[in-house]
Formats: sequence, C-alpha cells, structure tokens
Amino acid sequence: MPATPLPPSGDVPKAKTCDASGMAEIHRMYKAGFGEAPRLVRGVAPGDTAHAAVVAEQLDLLSVALHAHHEGEDARLWGPLAERAPACAVHVERMKEQHAQLLVHLSAMDGALPAWRGSATATDAAPLLTAVDGVNAALAMHLPDEETNIVPVMETVITQREVEWFSEHGRKSTPKGQTWNSLGLILASQPDGGDAWMRKSLPGPVRLLWRWVGKPRYAKHRAALEGR
Repeated sequence: MPATPLPPSGDVPKAKTCDASGMAEIHRMYKAGFGEAPRLVRGVAPGDTAHAAVVAEQLDLLSVALHAHHEGEDARLWGPLAERAPACAVHVERMKEQHAQLLVHLSAMDGALPAWRGSATATDAAPLLTAVDGVNAALAMHLPDEETNIVPVMETVITQREVEWFSEHGRKSTPKGQTWNSLGLILASQPDGGDAWMRKSLPGPVRLLWRWVGKPRYAKHRAALEGR
C-alpha cells in the first residue's frame, strides 16, 4: 500500500518528547548490510564453505537484528502510537502490513542460509539470492515510509525512556560474540563513518575499546567477508 501524507490532527502535540533519530541510524545499517549481501554471496567461490560460513554468519546477524527491531516495534510502538496519536493509525496499520511482508522474505532467507552455507553452490545460492532481493525490495518501501510518517509522530508522543527501551532491546538481541561486528556495521553505514554516532551513543571507555580492540577485529572480519 503506498504511503500517504500524515493527516493534520489536533491530537498530535507539537512539543518534542524524545529524540528518535536513532531509527534512521539503525535503518542505514539494514540498507547497507542487506544491500551488499547479493555481492557477498556471489563473491563466494563454488565449494568454498569456509568463506560461505563467514558470509552466512553476517546475514544471520543482520536477520537477528531486523527480527528484533520489528518485534520491538510490534510489541511496544504501534499500540502507544495509535492510542496517543489517532491520526497516525492509518500509518501504523500500514507499518504492520509491511512488517508482515518483510517477515515472509526474511524467513525465506533464514531458511535458505543453511543449505548454501554447507555447499556454497550456485544451486543453493539461487533461493538465498531471491530471498535477499525480496528483503531489499521490502526495505526500500518500508524504511523511508517509517522515517517519513512514523518518526516525526514518535517525537511528539513517545517518551525518551521508551525510545531507550528500543535501543536496549536491540543490543540484547545481538548474538554472543557478534558485538564488535554489529557495532562495526552500524558505524560503517553512517555518512561520516560513525564518528557522530559514537559520540552520541557510546561512553568514552567504550569508544576507546572500539578503537583499540573492536575496530581491528571488525577490519579482520571485513577482510574475511570479502574473501581476502
């Protein structure tokens, strides 16, 4: 269903109640990560299951993150938005529909990963690539729609404490051992390479840990993704 401009409503107060800019920042990670996925999959040589495992692990990390992101919105965002900003209800319903469509493609990708990971053949890559194309097409519709029609309303009716719950929910979903890779994905997808995001989102000690531990590990991970 195509997006329509948010209707004016006296039910939506003008005072800003939170900073929801983190939504677009996390969306950039999904756009970049899933966007490069077809190239990474096609870059695996036939039968190179070691390289396929690295790429599959990356796609699994993205999948887990997106599942958690949407589950959090489904559980804790749509209800409050529809209740506190009734004029936004039509957009909330469209978000739910788009989540359901994305879930179909994301589940297909999840289901296709194991066979391709274990074989690294073109035959097993075909359903995986089809699923990833579906995810990317759905994201191309959903993410800008959400940023245009949902985020501005969030910033007038959702509290900062509620927004912070979404951030914490996302962090808790990160698979064990994938923290630096997850952080690297977020930083690399930001326009400035993540400097502003780090200053806003991470305390000083964690920024130092990233510089001395996380960044080198992520660079090694990226090299493995590219088959170097």
